[in-house]
Amino acid sequence: MFKKTAIAAALSASALVGVSQAQAAEYVIDTEGQHAFVQFKINHLGYSYILGSFEEFAGGFQYDPENLEASSASVEVQVSSLNTNNAERDKHFLSDDFLDAGEFPTATFESTGFEPTGEDEGVLTGELTLHGETNEIEMPVTLLGEGEDPWGGYRAGFEGSTTLTLADYGIDMGDFPEVMHELELYVTFEGIRQ
Repeated sequence: MFKKTAIAAALSASALVGVSQAQAAEYVIDTEGQHAFVQFKINHLGYSYILGSFEEFAGGFQYDPENLEASSASVEVQVSSLNTNNAERDKHFLSDDFLDAGEFPTATFESTGFEPTGEDEGVLTGELTLHGETNEIEMPVTLLGEGEDPWGGYRAGFEGSTTLTLADYGIDMGDFPEVMHELELYVTFEGIRQ
């Protein structure tokens, strides 16, 4: 469940990166340089939190500061790359009890809109598909910065977070405490302009 949610979150986060479609510059998310992360946090029995991430994902976005409403983004996450720093727990999360990575190996996010809400801020809307279920999500996102890098390229970076209800993606938390039925998704992406 958590994994699926995280993936979904991760996709939504990508989308949130903020992009611009018409005549906007295209950016590829810099996963090779480890400058992008899809992470999640879920409550554990009301006593602490489980923190995790999805290590393998890819995507891109279009971004034009002069035409923010046309921004767009897409991301694909490999569910089996889930990592909570505990192999047995990861195996359980990836089983058919929760994410069922064998049946649903990827999670995707495709943006459908972006609405600026302030300077360097906005809300990215899109469809997140996780565990075979697709739902529209909204993720508030913030532009962290943009500019030339030391290697002659140009980069832009964003971060965003949202809360996912696991039941919306067919992940049944059963008798676990209510606080474990939602997952917080956090994403941060640095993109390289093409």
